[in-house]
Amino acid sequence: MTDASINFQIQPSSGVPIYRQLMDQVRALVASERLRAGQLLPSIRQLATDLEVNMMTVSKAYARLEADGVLERVRGTGMRVRQVTTPGSVAERQRELAPLADAMVTRAVQLNLTEQQALAVVKNVLRERRAWLKQSSTSAS
Repeated sequence: MTDASINFQIQPSSGVPIYRQLMDQVRALVASERLRAGQLLPSIRQLATDLEVNMMTVSKAYARLEADGVLERVRGTGMRVRQVTTPGSVAERQRELAPLADAMVTRAVQLNLTEQQALAVVKNVLRERRAWLKQSSTSAS
């Protein structure tokens, strides 16, 4: 059963692709636990109709979220939030994050940024993400 209280909103003039807006909203809802593991999302057809967008747009967002491990396809039922299997320790989670940090550090060196300048970018992104998550969870309440 899908949650009728999920209210996705699309802003066609934002400059952000619609599939990306859907992906960001699903991620925010999962991160804020408004969407929980096992919870079904609206069907592609239903969501496309509700948002007045092409079904391929919704399909693309769902497919990418599935590839990223956020959603899983349930044959004959639809898409649901995947059970998150968080590695137990902080050290394990840090190891999972390391390849992304390595790529960011490589790019920071190429751009001739200092350690403080690169860390300022990370802190700003974290701050923006947390503010966005907080705003998403309060506006959806």
